[in-house]
Amino acid sequence: MFDVAIVGFGPTGAVLAGLLGQQGIGVYVCDQSLAVYPKPRAIALDHEIMRIFQQLGVERAIEPHTEAFTNSEYYGVEGQLIKCMSTLPEPYPLSYVPSLVFSQPPVEAIIREQVSTLPSVTVELGQRCVGVEQGAKSVVLTLQDAKSQVKSIEAQYLIACDGASSGVRKMQGFELEDLGFDQSWLVVDVLLNERGLQKTPQVSVQYCEPLRPSTYVIGPKNHRRWEIAINAGEDPEQVASQAGTWALLERWITPQDGELWRQASYRFHALVAQTWRKDRVFLAGDAAHQQPPFLGQGMCQGLRDAQNLAWKLASVLKGRAKDSLLETYGEERRMHVSALTQRITHIGELVGERDMERARARDTQLLADCAGQVVPTPRQNVQPALSVGLLSHPVSGQASGHAGARVTTVLGSVFPQPWLIHPQTHARVRMDQLLGQGWRLFLSETANAQWDKVVLNEAMNVQVCRFDARALQECDGVVKAWFDEHRVQAALVRPDHIVFGAYEDDRDRANGGALGLTALGQDLERLERFF
Repeated sequence: MFDVAIVGFGPTGAVLAGLLGQQGIGVYVCDQSLAVYPKPRAIALDHEIMRIFQQLGVERAIEPHTEAFTNSEYYGVEGQLIKCMSTLPEPYPLSYVPSLVFSQPPVEAIIREQVSTLPSVTVELGQRCVGVEQGAKSVVLTLQDAKSQVKSIEAQYLIACDGASSGVRKMQGFELEDLGFDQSWLVVDVLLNERGLQKTPQVSVQYCEPLRPSTYVIGPKNHRRWEIAINAGEDPEQVASQAGTWALLERWITPQDGELWRQASYRFHALVAQTWRKDRVFLAGDAAHQQPPFLGQGMCQGLRDAQNLAWKLASVLKGRAKDSLLETYGEERRMHVSALTQRITHIGELVGERDMERARARDTQLLADCAGQVVPTPRQNVQPALSVGLLSHPVSGQASGHAGARVTTVLGSVFPQPWLIHPQTHARVRMDQLLGQGWRLFLSETANAQWDKVVLNEAMNVQVCRFDARALQECDGVVKAWFDEHRVQAALVRPDHIVFGAYEDDRDRANGGALGLTALGQDLERLERFF
């Protein structure tokens, strides 16, 4: 019997299998397809995802297939600039360029290759899941290959990563909630030649035009993507034909400027599963949620699911945590996905406004909001923090007795990953590569000595890490700036880099550190229900 079975070997399933396999968890993963899909679907990722790739040990192999995401400029009815989205400036908070574009087929192949080297992971392709039966202590999958041969696989837990039309989700009766977005668009990927590269915009563009809203994205190298709204009365199949596609692209390019790589018509939806767990079966990735592509977060959301679930499953399977920990997976990810999808939907509605009068009013309002001077807004500002589940504040999101509103705002956010000076080689090294993974209590240079002596939960195996010249010496002051900005001297951080608890320095200093240490003690007591 396997510890975990995963149906679906796309990005979410592969990353989940890798994160579990690295920890020695026995994983079985299958997919109906025999190979990586050879054309791009996702095109954008961010620094959180590069940090996950780093944990898998594939970031260096993947980096050549990525490029920095250009600014995205939004143009209104009269062709005027009304909004701009950009990336964060250096020094980068997670040590990677915060917004990236990438080529999916080679990246997916690299991940699969790495996962296949893990001794505790079994990969079988060409297997379709046709049945799922749950028992008290395990779940049994019925699998069928291309020759209709059937076999069974038993595991303690099953994760459905089998895409938007997930068969496991349907078999187990998971319901999806509609978040209120439904539009038809044509998605076109083109490999441009030099002539085409000279003719097309040098930044990514959102054409917020009621007659035909469109998006243009600069991908890696000569890869360019257009997303073009399909108007009422148009046949999506005809629009997605070569003739139909080139007719819509003629505003920018002709067939002499490049070759079509992929074109497909889609209905963009905003959906999220109402529940993410039924006993021993979990949903992740597109099986659990779908969102419009306006910020390129579809694959990113799935990989955040994988990271969140992997450390929790491993903790439970290794006997370090109680089953109740697994309940926090769905709580956290559903709330995060819903919040981000609503923000993405808002951007989609902004871009896709079809009423000319309302579109003009939109342009006027956006320009009035910035006094006529459009200032680039970092894409990361759209990313919400976790607000429920395994955090030190209650589910309502209100501050607990020890944490003021300022500290509460940092809970559920991602703790930075700075470049450090390696203590032996003195070379630059990313923090996670030096420290590894797991629970960590990070201390600022100004945290008093009592913090180094704190008694921590043995089951959690918390690593105490102090930032100063004698311990962790950072290169660019990223973590110092984080401590200073939030006026905290200590942060308890989960294995997925989410800030569980943060402890203020002004009151700590005034009370000799007792208040902060007491607050940490209360948080550790709360964690005992999970560990």
